[in-house]
Amino acid sequence: MSTLVRRILPGSVALALTLAGLPALADDITTYVKDGAALGGTDPVAYFTQGKPVQGSEAHTFTYDDVTWTFATAENRDAFAADPQKYAPQYGGWCATGASFGVKIPIDPAKWQIVDGKLYLNAHDGAQQRFKSDTANVIRSADENWPKIRETPADKL
Repeated sequence: MSTLVRRILPGSVALALTLAGLPALADDITTYVKDGAALGGTDPVAYFTQGKPVQGSEAHTFTYDDVTWTFATAENRDAFAADPQKYAPQYGGWCATGASFGVKIPIDPAKWQIVDGKLYLNAHDGAQQRFKSDTANVIRSADENWPKIRETPADKL
């Protein structure tokens, strides 16, 4: 299934578009979706509670930002539902290192790090190595770029 990016407009229905398997539209409430679920179905709470990525289950889902999130357990789902911003990854789940360069790149859920209580995901070994070797600067650059790239269609980056 194609990667989807959802756009939420106040008082309107979410729009989802795909273009050549890449996101076609995004805004400030943007989540990386693959195979119909945020983060490709990976449980975001498990990074914090189990210290590793864990595949979620369709038996434990929650809709946040008009995107389906899956969880390994009901407890993880309930923790996310109580405080989604605590567990949702930075930059809508897009590659943190990619965001630092001003681009949206799909992630590999196995490439991750928690910094100051926030979850950061990356696309591949090289991105993960750069993130770990220069964490503060990658985050600073990604924070600066995200407001610009979140509204730019991926095919225009």
